[in-house]
Amino acid sequence: MPALWETLRDVVQHWVDQGVKLFRVDNPHTKPFPFWEWMIADIRGRHPEVVFLSEAFTKPKVMYRLAKVGFSQSYTYFTWRNAKWELEEYMREITTQEPKEFFRPHFFVNTHDINPDFLQNAPRPAYLIRAALAATLSGLWGVYNGFELCEGRPDAKRKEYADSEKYEIRAWDYDRPGHIKGEIALLNRIRRENPALHTHLGLTLLPAFNDNVLFFEKASAGRENVLMIAISLDPHAAQEADVEVPLWSWNLADNGSLPMEDLIADRAFTWTGKIQRIRLDPSMPFGIWRVR
Repeated sequence: MPALWETLRDVVQHWVDQGVKLFRVDNPHTKPFPFWEWMIADIRGRHPEVVFLSEAFTKPKVMYRLAKVGFSQSYTYFTWRNAKWELEEYMREITTQEPKEFFRPHFFVNTHDINPDFLQNAPRPAYLIRAALAATLSGLWGVYNGFELCEGRPDAKRKEYADSEKYEIRAWDYDRPGHIKGEIALLNRIRRENPALHTHLGLTLLPAFNDNVLFFEKASAGRENVLMIAISLDPHAAQEADVEVPLWSWNLADNGSLPMEDLIADRAFTWTGKIQRIRLDPSMPFGIWRVR
């Protein structure tokens, strides 16, 4: 074993001994893959609770190889997927194809390096949309400072933030008007209470007859916990759509009734018939319903 590898492993081990259990590894694809495979196995062999996050935005094969060599979590292309077809295509890739066996995605709505196009100078609903997508499609999601305040002023030359904290110390008013802290707290509470949202798996994309509305089911492995979720992809206007509720999953006829609970409005109701009409307004561009 190269002495340098052991020295680097010892640095990681030092921080583990100090109580650090989560390591975000910057650009791991620019370092030898055999080193990561050896080092991660060595550390986790003695400390299985330690998590290694692969901070890599590179070619898919390289990102997937990092997952295969042992990284517990990985950055993803979610940050650049905006249109309905892009989101559905990417979710099929990581939930129904080979990556589902080894790739554990971490959906970041933004990062210190990336001010996504969708959020640049965007209205408040755009931040609600991206938060809902990340929090419900992935078992892991991340927010970089300023997102909760709908901060999206772009740098004039780069796809970064104006007055970025990478280059200067910022003072933030975390209660300034227009923040979405309450909605983020709501999403996190719903996630805690519903095991179906603890993973990116258990996803079924469902028909919504509007290209601005994404509709899908998230279910726990034994289907004890089943949610249906609709998210508007339009931050500027209300969107309506006929959606198809999978009544057949409960052996119900097309005109059957399914008891539901609205987790946003906190009320019980019943859906009767497989085709339902929903409306999503910019003020609350997503709906989350649980099968009772």
